[in-house]
Amino acid sequence: MLAEHRIGAVVVSTDGIRIDGIVSERDVVRALPEHGAGLRDLTVADIMTSEVRTCTARDTVVALADLMTQNRFRHVPVIDGTDLVAIVSIGDVVKARMALLQDERDQLIEYVQQ
Repeated sequence: MLAEHRIGAVVVSTDGIRIDGIVSERDVVRALPEHGAGLRDLTVADIMTSEVRTCTARDTVVALADLMTQNRFRHVPVIDGTDLVAIVSIGDVVKARMALLQDERDQLIEYVQQ
C-alpha cells in the first residue's frame, strides 16, 4: 500500500475511526534485518508502531513541528476525541511553516517601508 500510493505511512484501524497503530517506511526497514525475505509473511500488526503520538486540529504548526522533531517521526494522525480525522506529514508542516515565515517577512517589509 505504501508503494502503491507513494506514501510514507498508513494509519492502521480496524474500524476506520479509532487508531490501532501506524506503519511507516521506517517500520518496514527496521524489520528487514531480523526477518529478511520473511517480512512478506508478517502481518501489519507484527511491524506497526502501536503507541501512536497524535495531535488535534487545534494544535499549532510550531507545536507539531516540535513534536515531530523531538520524537523523530514524519507522520502524525490528527484526532477529534478518539476519532481519526486526518494525517499530517512533515512535508505539510514544512509547507505551513514556510507560509507563516513568508507572511511574517511580508509584514516586516511593509512595516519598514511605511
